[in-house]
Amino acid sequence: MNRETSLSLLALALGAYGVYTALYIPAMSVGPPMPLLVICFIAQVVCALAAALGIRGRRSWAGTALLLLAAAITATQLIEVLLGILPYLRAVAVSVPAIVAALVFAAYVKRAQSTTGGG
Repeated sequence: MNRETSLSLLALALGAYGVYTALYIPAMSVGPPMPLLVICFIAQVVCALAAALGIRGRRSWAGTALLLLAAAITATQLIEVLLGILPYLRAVAVSVPAIVAALVFAAYVKRAQSTTGGG
């Protein structure tokens, strides 16, 4: 698979993740308010969609958006653990692969942009 196709698939997956995560936000308006958790999910949506658009548009900040997405995912997991929603081992099992994947994909995006002259 060539770089253009893999970058397009990555952008598509990130866009789908952003839309999927955005679907959680309306359901969080029911029940007791948890504004910090809502902010974390909004951050995930914004970062995922920004990363998708950045990768698709070959922007230099796309890798940074990926890293911010991993930070938002990790922050969301931490908040859910502190609120007693999730057990800590599940949070670790989600956060560590998110961080590793973000580092790998950010490096891949940066390398693909440098070889094709994106910016």
